[in-house]
Amino acid sequence: MRTIVFGSAILSAVSFFTIMFAETTPLNKAQVADRIRKVENGVDDFDKYLRTRGENAQNQAASAKTGGGTNRRQGANSANKAARQDQATQSKDDLQNAMDDLNRTTNRLRRKFDPTANYLETKVQMEQVMDSGRRVNQVVAKGKSDSQAQRLWKALRASINDLARCYNITPMGG
Repeated sequence: MRTIVFGSAILSAVSFFTIMFAETTPLNKAQVADRIRKVENGVDDFDKYLRTRGENAQNQAASAKTGGGTNRRQGANSANKAARQDQATQSKDDLQNAMDDLNRTTNRLRRKFDPTANYLETKVQMEQVMDSGRRVNQVVAKGKSDSQAQRLWKALRASINDLARCYNITPMGG
């Protein structure tokens, strides 16, 4: 019985130290650079989608104005319609501003990361990326984003969280 208990204790200790070592073993710079590249690509894809969506909305609004005809309910619903349009515009502006900030902080991380020998020297820049990412996360969560925006943000958030783990920073919640 003592042998079994002693053997179990040794096995548990070895397993514990193996797990701790695996969690604290830093990645090499090339692995972290690849994760930064994934975040940059995700930011670019999301930003491209937002800009394309904005252009499509402008084109639809222009074609609706030139379509002519008046709506019989226009007088009663014009105030509600204007309020909804203002809210949608504000939500889009908030998301675009948050994405611009995320793009800026991601670019700063890349600029500081490339010349350093030890990537952990750029932890401050990574924390700024996380702050920007949290802001985007809040805007996406409170807004009524379409499924494409939700899908793109989910993939981007996963990449940011993966990069955060390299720096031992707590990932964003979803």
